[in-house]
Amino acid sequence: MQIKGKVVLVTGANRGLGKQFAKSLLDAGASKVYAAARDPKSVDIPGVQAIRLDVTNAADIAEAAASYTDVQVIVNNAGVATQGLLVDAASTQSIRDLLEINTFGPIAITQAFAPVLKKNGGGAVINILSVLSWVSLPAGGAYHISKAAAWAATNALREELREQGTLVVAAHPGYIDTDMTAQVTAPKSTPEHVVNEVLAAVEKNQEEVLVDETGRAVKESLSTDTPIYLSGIPR
Repeated sequence: MQIKGKVVLVTGANRGLGKQFAKSLLDAGASKVYAAARDPKSVDIPGVQAIRLDVTNAADIAEAAASYTDVQVIVNNAGVATQGLLVDAASTQSIRDLLEINTFGPIAITQAFAPVLKKNGGGAVINILSVLSWVSLPAGGAYHISKAAAWAATNALREELREQGTLVVAAHPGYIDTDMTAQVTAPKSTPEHVVNEVLAAVEKNQEEVLVDETGRAVKESLSTDTPIYLSGIPR
């Protein structure tokens, strides 16, 4: 499908990768970009329409789906990360919080907008997941759980939405150079690179996107006798 001329909604569009998606979508010829954030005043991207949307708020989601009935593409980008060991009981609330945002958020947005996408010809849902859908890092178990669950949900939604002609895309980047990974010293992709790879995949009707060597190596290992999730990503 072509991005040019499409109406796109991007969640978490006020910073980082979401902000880059909004900018690049306009550059790619999207006719309208709804840049969604909990606080629309935090969106400072010329040319977009800033909207209020908390992906954990059912009323916000319902209002958005009822108001923005011209949407043809959804970018489920909003997400958070926390640190903590799963063996520490203090991490339990973090797991719940991350599941609410990183897993149930994209599901709820997709549920609400699926009829809108169907009415508008099918369109696409792009879920920004992670290479950590498949492997965990020390103190990153809660994030891994949320992204692994989001990957499973993405695969299920793909099958459910296939009949109505909705393309469902899973993107699995490694580290991206945003404020979320400011303390990480490992190699990182630029937001521009990640967005360009994802949008190119969408235009090819590609259902899964591996944007860097880390993602490709991790995915390749899954079908071997020594999958990387048994040993972890080298640091």
